Amino acid sequence: MKLRDLGFLLAGASAAMLTYGVLYESNRLIVERHTLRLRGWKRSLNGFKIALLTDFHLRGEYSLELAKRAVMAAIDESPDMVVLGGDLVAYWMPHSQDMLAEALEPLILMNGNAVAIPGNREYRGGSPKLLGEVLDTLNVRLLRNESWHHAGIDWIGIDSENAHRADPFAALKGVGDGAAVVLWHEPDMVDTLPFEADLMLSGHSHGGQFKFPGGLVPMTSKNGRKYLEGFFPDTKVPLYVSRGVGTTGPPSRFLCPPEVSILTLVSA
Repeated sequence: MKLRDLGFLLAGASAAMLTYGVLYESNRLIVERHTLRLRGWKRSLNGFKIALLTDFHLRGEYSLELAKRAVMAAIDESPDMVVLGGDLVAYWMPHSQDMLAEALEPLILMNGNAVAIPGNREYRGGSPKLLGEVLDTLNVRLLRNESWHHAGIDWIGIDSENAHRADPFAALKGVGDGAAVVLWHEPDMVDTLPFEADLMLSGHSHGGQFKFPGGLVPMTSKNGRKYLEGFFPDTKVPLYVSRGVGTTGPPSRFLCPPEVSILTLVSA
């Protein structure tokens, strides 16, 4: 085969892959249900169910419809708590708050059992304050380097490291010695966590967004390279990383579908 012909073949295969990813894979929302066995988890909280939603990257109608499906899929699982793990917008636009309000409206049904943190994208073209204005109307608590004791758990929300706004020590203030769950958008930061907790929840990585046989993942992000997706029980603090819902760059995925994470926590 001539080199030119090989180039045409590879270009055609790449175009076909991207088209498949846009039309099918990026829209193939998966509800991932996992039981996480945690050392030291209080037995009185066994069975506590978290719905983790991250990385909507809202930027238009396509991403909005997918986000709405994800929120409803989470609500349908009857979780004890919904966690929004950041990067809910791709960047701030004049209609971003309207899109957020439409996507997140069903969370009013959680009656205050919902919590959120910013990702790095909440600092693009605006501020997490814009996110907070929407969440306040839905009774969702936004944590920015602060903790919140709710439902018997200390929720420790750390702001985005990639946006240079993280302050883990400030987030720890007021935390007792009971059950504690850390929310930090960038998963690789688990290695730097300066205190103990039962679990850390993250997104950011998109699972790589494009995965190929042999473990090849060509597209990774800063502080989202080491821990791409799934449960890592042996990190400094046990870590769960969601593939997220939306996309960055081309609105496409390959062998890496979007995810709603349903996590049931039990004592190991």
